[in-house]
Amino acid sequence: MADIDNKDQAEMDPADMEDVEEVEEEETGEDENSKARQLTVQMMQNPQILAALQERLDGLNGSPSGYMESLPKVVKRRVNALKNLQVKCAHIEAKFYEEVHELERKYAALYQPLFDKRSDIVKAAYEPTDEECEWKADEEEELTDEMKEKAKLEEEKKDEEKEDPKGIPEFWLTVFKNVDLLSEMLQEHDEPILKHLQDIKVKFSDPGQPMSFTLEFLFEANDFFTNTVLTKTYKMRSEPDETDPFSFDGPEIMCCTGCTIDWTKGKNVTLKTIKKKQKHKGRGTVRTVTKTVPNDSFFNFFTPPEVPESGELDEDSEAVLAADFEIGHFIRERIVPRAVLYFTGEAIEDDDDDYDEEGEEADDEEGEEEADEENDPDYDPKDAVPPAECKQQ
Repeated sequence: MADIDNKDQAEMDPADMEDVEEVEEEETGEDENSKARQLTVQMMQNPQILAALQERLDGLNGSPSGYMESLPKVVKRRVNALKNLQVKCAHIEAKFYEEVHELERKYAALYQPLFDKRSDIVKAAYEPTDEECEWKADEEEELTDEMKEKAKLEEEKKDEEKEDPKGIPEFWLTVFKNVDLLSEMLQEHDEPILKHLQDIKVKFSDPGQPMSFTLEFLFEANDFFTNTVLTKTYKMRSEPDETDPFSFDGPEIMCCTGCTIDWTKGKNVTLKTIKKKQKHKGRGTVRTVTKTVPNDSFFNFFTPPEVPESGELDEDSEAVLAADFEIGHFIRERIVPRAVLYFTGEAIEDDDDDYDEEGEEADDEEGEEEADEENDPDYDPKDAVPPAECKQQ
């Protein structure tokens, strides 16, 4: 702790400095080692000193230990040989992922007839047979025949009281609402439009073409835009970067392109009109100016930031694209293949179960920490620093 900058000590709360000084005065005449230990304990209870220490430790994270520099030249040569082998491994791994992409394309063709039938059921183009609709849930296994018959009659009575809906109304809108990653993008003015979404398809690039996939959002005729299909294409690369081959960790999205939405006049939810009052500096008169500005909407998903040829982006654009790539992958890998489970919430429950286990462990650890603090005779609740609030943007 003797290495802590004087600047850090100067920034300490005066009350904390007084506490340190009091400890030094009370312990005058004691063994120097004992004084140092007591002073260290006192300083480690100071949140400002802990923050300064943590900052220094973070700066050391990932720093080389110096071991490589201490190796004999002949050993360094052999390490270089291993690194060259590692580069070759990265290139083989890249080929592996290219073949995985080919397999995805092959099996996508096998899945597609099932997805097409799912779409037909959702949009009421096909009515499934009684056999196709028969589903035995786990809880039904324990029901008696009498209870099953009673439940069936009640369901039929409810169906008679209601209008006969076509297909599965608001199927994809419900999926969007059930998935946090998508519901965060969803605005209230988007919902009437997404009620017309009939299907989402994934199309892979043709054999021999650069690796990519396209998300197709199929809409029925509506009052908001004239498009029947909205598309988003993600171009990927599966090869190590020549300047940093060791960073390769599978295919990465290089860029994405959206599409032009042909909005009906007055229906574009990605823009909003605002009125601002302006005062003339000289005359003092006030006028009202109408301006059109961007508006939060899911449909901004189809106009991602453009990646310049240099590949350099500002921080905001990088953050937007990183989130966009995550959403694109999630829709492709999870939403489209398992849409019905996100509609019913079963897929979400599975995800929650995974997180619950970790959460319980975290809670247990936190409880242990609290118990340790309560048993510590030197613990003062007033010294506890409350956690900063986490605000969702």
